[in-house]
Order: sequence, then structure tokens, then C-alpha cells
Amino acid sequence: MTTPMKLMKNQQSGFTLVEIAIVLVIIGLLLGGILKGQELINSAKVKNLAQDFKTVPLYIYGYQDRFKALPGDDRNAVTNLATTPANAAVVNGNGDGVINNPWNSVSPGDESVQFWLAVRMANFAPGSTDFGAGLLTSLPQNVDGGRKGITSNTVANAPVLGMTGTYAFCSSGLLGKYAKQLDTTLDDGNTATGSVRVIANQTAPQTASLPALANNLVDDATTFTVCMTF
Repeated sequence: MTTPMKLMKNQQSGFTLVEIAIVLVIIGLLLGGILKGQELINSAKVKNLAQDFKTVPLYIYGYQDRFKALPGDDRNAVTNLATTPANAAVVNGNGDGVINNPWNSVSPGDESVQFWLAVRMANFAPGSTDFGAGLLTSLPQNVDGGRKGITSNTVANAPVLGMTGTYAFCSSGLLGKYAKQLDTTLDDGNTATGSVRVIANQTAPQTASLPALANNLVDDATTFTVCMTF
């Protein structure tokens, strides 16, 4: 005869090995799906960031083709862009064939800032043309909210030490993992060489050239600035 005590012990038996295996498989599938989803999100973000680097040369060449001048440096910008009181922030450049001033300047009269107003007013690039009181919110940003900008890669303006090229386009506030992926996507995968390089993150107008950082110094969880010359 089965006693109540024995019956209670039988009812308290745990999961079988098969049940535990099924649970572990389900957990593995869920984790795999989450990781795959995150990988797709990261890939989409890098593609978006890479598009910024690929598109900016088109702004320059399109503006040059139409107005025979560099955006921002155009000595006839006020006339060429048919400014109105709403866009009175447009000023003429000095026409010396150079986009002057730091790539991430916040001064409305600087050529590197006027560049964005010019390509937007000429309908080459999307974005606000309120470069008066709304300048700080109108300056271009990447998908992570970091500043992006362009300058001529001269001795006075070059963002990366020893990097050659006519123009330099930079995008700031990017996690190291994205910076390295960008270099692999656009260049040679080495953050210290080639036409794409990584420097310490720049949150204020950059006034001096900085050395490029080797891959092992680009920490995945730290923010950096990525620059490309062309």
C-alpha cells in the first residue's frame, strides 16, 4: 500500500533531462535572434554613416559644376544663391579655392559652416537653412548625434596629422566599433593609415592636427572622430 508520504515524494520530482534540454534550446534561439537583430542594426548604422562620407564629394562637384566655385568659398555666394531676408546668413567667401576654417566650426561666417548653407540652398543637400539664431541646431549631425563637417586639408585646417588629400570630411562621436567598421567599409581596415583614419573625439572646434590612432587604441565602447580625405 502506498503511503501518503511516498505519494508526496513522487509528486515532487523535478524536470526531466529532455525538458531541460528543450528549455536550453529555446533560450539559445532567443539569444541568437537578439544578437542577430543587434548585428543587423549595427550594420544599418554603419551603412548610414558610410553614406555621409560617400555623398559629401558629390556636393562639392555638383556646386562647382553649377557655379564654378567651391561651396563656402564662393565669392559670389550671395548672388548665386539668391538670398532673401530669411537666408541672410549667406556670406561671400574669399574665392581662394580653399574651404577655410575648422571642419567643426560653429562660427556662421566661417567657410566650413557656409559650405553647408550653400549646398542646402542650392538643393544638393537636405537640411535647414536657418543659420542665424538657429545655427547650432542646423549644423549637420550623423545618426549618433555627433557633428560632421568638411574643410580643405591644408596645413592650417588638416584634422589628421600627416594625412594627404585635398579635402577632409570628419564625423564625430562614433563608438570605436563603428569607427573600425567604417574604416573596413571605406578603406583598408587600418585606422592609422589610408584615406580613412580615426582620431580622438572632437567636441569643440578643432584647431590643431591630431595623430591617427592604431586599431588597438580604438576601444569599442569609447567615442572617436573618423576623418576621410579625398
